[in-house]
Amino acid sequence: MNEFIRYTILFIRQGSRILLLNRNSAPAKGLWNGVGGKLEAGEAPMAGVLREAWEETGIRLTEVAYKGIVSWESDASPRGGMHVFTAELPSSFDYLTPVRMEEGLLDWKEIEWVLSDHNFGMGEIIPRYLRTVLEDDSCYVHHCVFQQHKVIVYERRQMEPVLAGTVIRKGC
Repeated sequence: MNEFIRYTILFIRQGSRILLLNRNSAPAKGLWNGVGGKLEAGEAPMAGVLREAWEETGIRLTEVAYKGIVSWESDASPRGGMHVFTAELPSSFDYLTPVRMEEGLLDWKEIEWVLSDHNFGMGEIIPRYLRTVLEDDSCYVHHCVFQQHKVIVYERRQMEPVLAGTVIRKGC
């Protein structure tokens, strides 16, 4: 694993909606985002995303799909990255929101709303990669370059299958 890819992000889907977290703290304070967080020392990305899902939502997932990497570089901070995962909850799974958690406020948002143009409630890079993550079974590296907190470059390239043995369900 690259040393700068130290985070996970998970998009939990149920039909036409996604469970999102409005974070209480930076980064992305006050914005809707997937659940996830920093990997612990020696922790595999799959273990980390399952742990974070439990800690941030109280949902014990048994199936997730690895969808690739989102990486970034910025004039304001060092290079970083996160492993991207998705999970699908059955329609019979009841998870009532909004729910106040230590990390912030969890709520279901319609995918159409999340991906809509000029949605300032979402982090700037999420709409750039989320459609591919949700609709394409392949894995990608999504790379962003920020200048003065604005994305000036977005690139996407398909990945070779990685993380052998860590994928549950479809994905690479």
